[in-house]
Amino acid sequence: MTNARKTALNILSKIENDGAYSNLILNHEIKKDNLTSLDTALCSALVYGVLERKILLDYIIRQYTTIRLKKIEKTVLTILRMGIFQILFMDKIPDSAVVNESVKLAKNLRLNKSSGFINAVLRNFIRKDYQYALPDRSQNKWLYYSVVYSLPENIVKLWVNAYGEKFAVDIMENLTGRVPVYVRVNTLKTNTQTLQQSFSEHGIQADLIYGENTLVLQNTGSVENMTEYQQGLFHIQDISSQICCELLQVKENMTVYDFCSAPGGKSFTIAEIMNNSGKVYAFDKYDHKVNLIQNGANRLGITNIHTKVRNALSDDDLPLADRVLCDVPCSGLGIIRRKPEIRYKNDLGLDTLPEVQYAILCNCSKYVKNNGILIYSTCTLNPAENENNVKKFLQEHLDFQPLNITLNSDIIRKIDTMENAVTLLPTKNGSDGFFISTFIRKS
Repeated sequence: MTNARKTALNILSKIENDGAYSNLILNHEIKKDNLTSLDTALCSALVYGVLERKILLDYIIRQYTTIRLKKIEKTVLTILRMGIFQILFMDKIPDSAVVNESVKLAKNLRLNKSSGFINAVLRNFIRKDYQYALPDRSQNKWLYYSVVYSLPENIVKLWVNAYGEKFAVDIMENLTGRVPVYVRVNTLKTNTQTLQQSFSEHGIQADLIYGENTLVLQNTGSVENMTEYQQGLFHIQDISSQICCELLQVKENMTVYDFCSAPGGKSFTIAEIMNNSGKVYAFDKYDHKVNLIQNGANRLGITNIHTKVRNALSDDDLPLADRVLCDVPCSGLGIIRRKPEIRYKNDLGLDTLPEVQYAILCNCSKYVKNNGILIYSTCTLNPAENENNVKKFLQEHLDFQPLNITLNSDIIRKIDTMENAVTLLPTKNGSDGFFISTFIRKS
């Protein structure tokens, strides 16, 4: 048995049973188990593959056993999911090896009685040429999409009703597979061409993807172990977040407030655009998150960022700022491809979050100077958290006006919405699902 499968099983169990976050637990367990680069790749593929396709995998397993899934021990069910996933989606691993390693994994965990069951299910699936039936779309399209794209039906319905069936399918089709690694060049220390050359010398492909300072990396291995990362020459940041920062229109020597700032990527980009001048206040509710922001700023050599523990709903007085960024807590439906476990959360807060988000937006808006710019953003795809809050804010805050958004020609605006808002999708831009709305204060 390879360490990769054992580690993957442990990670998947902690995600399902303990609510662990896939990205954090994966990095932790890989380091703890001291996996090789090959085993790390296999472990990552198994973890994200099973999470991305769990509903489909379970639907297949049901067709190869008379035992209800709820009656199957959780560890055994996870081993079966890993096995079916490898057989269907990992062509380089022979079927016989998948079966043998799955059985070994069970026996190693002293699940001897269940090892025969695992063996029978997987061999039967192989013997029947991987055949399985999908739900009849004409009878129940919600169930069909749910199984095909491994999304709960409530999310499928939300997206189809909000964006139309075509766009919803486009979104769902872009939720699996390797997520691009986007980085923002730290212009305080280097430039794009120099950084690309350094990457090339270390065998890393780095292509300009958007604007002048955004690269997409390939063949990175562990980003934190990269020399360029340790030297603070870049930080990881999705295209959508970088666009958000650019729309804030910051200039040198301004004062900027970044509420709900952790992990700090937007503050870093804003500080770099301002050439390390002025002041960027990065607020977050939790000590450990504020420390994370400060450590990142230190690594990048940024000195104009001031971190502070602060609840975005706090009534404490603050001086007015030139720019205020309000990136509120959300359901996270736009980053499912990065955190696939979001699909299976029992409560995404779809009904309760909009009220909290609106309260945060209203509170943060108090700190915008006259003629200052306010941005409201989320990493979700849900009109109740996005457009609805924006419309309500404009109706109730007559001292703010919509500020129309003009995008770089590289970015395709797929969904029609208000002129002062944009919904970014992975379907064309390769970005996370992200919503941005801009306002200007006119007393």
